[in-house]
Amino acid sequence: MSMSFVDAASATPVAQRDEAVVGLSADTIARPAGSTTAAQPAIASLSRGSDYAALGRKICSAGLLDRRPVSYAVRVAASLGLYAASWAAIIWIGDSWLQTVTAVVLGITFTQVAFLGHDSGHQQIFAARRANDLFGKLVGNLLVGLSYGWWVGKHNRHHANPNKEHHDPDIGDGVLVFTTEQVASRTGRLGRFITRRQAWLFFPLLTLEGLNLHVESVRSLRRHGDRSVRGGNRHVELLMLTAHTAAYLAGLLLVMSPLKALAFIAIHQAVWGLYMGCSFAPNHKGMPIIGAHEKLDYLRRQVLTSRNVRGGWFTDLLLGGLNYQIEHHLFPNMPRASLRHAQHLIRSHCDNLGITYTETSLIGSYVAALRHLNHLGKPLRT
Repeated sequence: MSMSFVDAASATPVAQRDEAVVGLSADTIARPAGSTTAAQPAIASLSRGSDYAALGRKICSAGLLDRRPVSYAVRVAASLGLYAASWAAIIWIGDSWLQTVTAVVLGITFTQVAFLGHDSGHQQIFAARRANDLFGKLVGNLLVGLSYGWWVGKHNRHHANPNKEHHDPDIGDGVLVFTTEQVASRTGRLGRFITRRQAWLFFPLLTLEGLNLHVESVRSLRRHGDRSVRGGNRHVELLMLTAHTAAYLAGLLLVMSPLKALAFIAIHQAVWGLYMGCSFAPNHKGMPIIGAHEKLDYLRRQVLTSRNVRGGWFTDLLLGGLNYQIEHHLFPNMPRASLRHAQHLIRSHCDNLGITYTETSLIGSYVAALRHLNHLGKPLRT
């Protein structure tokens, strides 16, 4: 047994077995994204589980998994303050087309608040899981209208198997395709049309992601819905989502005409969806895809499928710390403020082991994602 220092749902060390690696080597896995290999050279490296344990000891010794209460107090106060100020501006401006500007601001604010829900879902903010989950439910369900239980369940499955076919819900079959298998399964005229042009449609489709998040949140609350028990009683979550929707619509209709309210909703939800999508898209899109039956140890599984985005404090703020995707995936409960301090340790550890550590600019990450989507759609264009 070795010590795995975190999982996606816990802020405390969790003991688990080393993963015996029988699958692709680090070099072999770095094949074009979207492709899979039928014949795989079998390898077994019982020492690879200890590669992560050794890194974990360095991270723990540096105190990088310690809670950061002051940092989060500032982040929470700033984000919730901006949220309150946005609604105050909406009320003050009243029945005016200037509300199109506040709609954009509120879309940005929603995303910043959603980042706090992301952090609480990973147990980054408080030492106790109950406190993190309570905060996450309040922020997600009441302030943003996003089911905490649904998001935690879906997001933890992604963290367990990033970019792994049939395991990672973020590359599951949907409007866009992310694997060659999904391309081959497209038979409908509309589906094939979208796939052919999905690189061009990517950003326009993201404007619908906000509405999709609301819809999936409600759908998850059905009996036997796909959600984590950490979301608590589904009826309570439904009540909170209903309260959010009622307050959101009533607040708008009380201060502006129905036509302006409709325009506000369209702009706000589009900005929120676009901002959310643009924050998460750079992380894994265009990185290697792991076949459904391939196995990699935890360290390589997380590093080889993730991409960091270079930048300073503004990039950190803009992307909510998700620009340190490699660090975040290796240690999901590491507080956001500690991620940049962990980068040197993790990069050096990867370099010593010969593991590719990918980092690019924000624009470069979008280019890589769009090239990947365009490459997958090419067979349907010929």
